[in-house]
Amino acid sequence: MSQVNQGDVVRVHYTGRLEDGTEFDNSRNREPLEFVAGAGTVIQGVSNGVVGMSEGESKTVTVPPEEAYGERNPALEQEVARNDLPEGVEEGSQLRAVQGEREIPVWVRKLDDASAVIDANHPLAGKTLVFDLELVEVESGA
Repeated sequence: MSQVNQGDVVRVHYTGRLEDGTEFDNSRNREPLEFVAGAGTVIQGVSNGVVGMSEGESKTVTVPPEEAYGERNPALEQEVARNDLPEGVEEGSQLRAVQGEREIPVWVRKLDDASAVIDANHPLAGKTLVFDLELVEVESGA
């Protein structure tokens, strides 16, 4: 049975959890996640975590923020007037902010009657993540 090397194409089932055990995503009810090991197309901690695994093997990797979605950047939060937001917005809603010709995904972090805090940080930024990985298939990238 071959082991995963950087550059191999892998298919992985995963469950992603926060350190407190709260699940934020899993692939069990869909096709396995396919990516090139070590290529940076998925978060670094998962991409590097599969290296050395064999088909059928399972393992748990703990991924610090710098190998996941980065540290939170307070400069990416901004307070805006509530009436500047679309009707029906709630805390946790995702919106698209337009900056020049770019659209930036933002989340409504706080909301009250007069104002809202919008945040361009990824919702998992600053968090250590735990992934249960199961290597379903590996194809040599060589």
